[in-house]
Amino acid sequence: MRWIGGGGGAALLAVVLWDAFETIILPRRVSGRIRLTKLFYRSSWRPWRATAQLLSGRRREAFLSFYGPLSLILLLAIWASGIVLSFGLLQWGAGSALTMAGGAPSFGADLYMSGTTFFTLGLGDVVPRTPLAKGLTTVEAGMGFAFLAVVIGYFPVIYQAFSRREVAISLLDARAGSPPTAAELLWRHRGDPDNAALTELLREWERWAADVLESHLSYPLLGYFRSQHYNESWLAALTTILDASAVVIVGFDGGSRRQAELTFAMARHAVVDLAQVFSTPPRGPAPDRLPTAELARLRERLASGGMRLHARPDFETRLADLRRMYEPYVIALSAYLALSLPPWIRAVDRPDNWQTSAWDRVVQLPARESEEHF
Repeated sequence: MRWIGGGGGAALLAVVLWDAFETIILPRRVSGRIRLTKLFYRSSWRPWRATAQLLSGRRREAFLSFYGPLSLILLLAIWASGIVLSFGLLQWGAGSALTMAGGAPSFGADLYMSGTTFFTLGLGDVVPRTPLAKGLTTVEAGMGFAFLAVVIGYFPVIYQAFSRREVAISLLDARAGSPPTAAELLWRHRGDPDNAALTELLREWERWAADVLESHLSYPLLGYFRSQHYNESWLAALTTILDASAVVIVGFDGGSRRQAELTFAMARHAVVDLAQVFSTPPRGPAPDRLPTAELARLRERLASGGMRLHARPDFETRLADLRRMYEPYVIALSAYLALSLPPWIRAVDRPDNWQTSAWDRVVQLPARESEEHF
């Protein structure tokens, strides 16, 4: 039995160390094999999401926002517990060769020895006797220091990637509304000569989509981290950029169209790969995010700012073709992560997040003279 326990401890140690290596250190997506991290998130996220459904409004968003940071702490605790249990089994398999003060060696003493060694307590009330037991103790102590160093380096990387993502989302507030919509993003670029500002915005969001793709493939748990404002999210921002790029590709001419094609390609790449990471197969758009009546409202909204889309007869068909390239994926991600998708055009005018506070009434920027007739 001790040989079986020792072999189980060695196998568990290998599984935990390899899982931690793939999750923290290896900068690429790993898929296919059963991993502790994947099992942990699949078994914990669904009950957490189901519990959140019992709440409403901002209370639900607040509850969901706890999951990302808390899951990170729990994941580290699972790895640490696995390592402690592994070395406890190895010590037990080695014959529980321990010298104890006021007690007899047992599996409980092996676990206690393993825990005090891994967390470098060094109490001295239990010490190894044989060379094998001393070797296991030394290796575990070194592993404890290494684990602490990895954790210290891991947290800043996660939160730096989260901060980069959220800075761009906050910048989108004044450019596309709260929540962001494609119609509002394009309308707020009315009067833009040759769509130069719109082109530059799409170029910046092409880079943002690439950064989200790279960071969320390397650290998928970032997908569970939610934005500070309840009406903003990384998925809503990504969907808004895809919507706006699709309209520019079909409805506009000039340099902005080429940049829209590049941004669309990068953003769709991010959406498709992240859907694969979270194991969310594409879903059909039900209900339709942009029915014919909403498309007519989109045209009217843009026309009110002097931005007229092409009147080609196949406009709606071509736009629908582009939408089918990404909407099934964002709908699946939205359902899995409990993140709301933005509408194409907002139903009612509402102030942006920057215009409101707990003390002031809604503030407005003074209108530009060239826009007073809108």
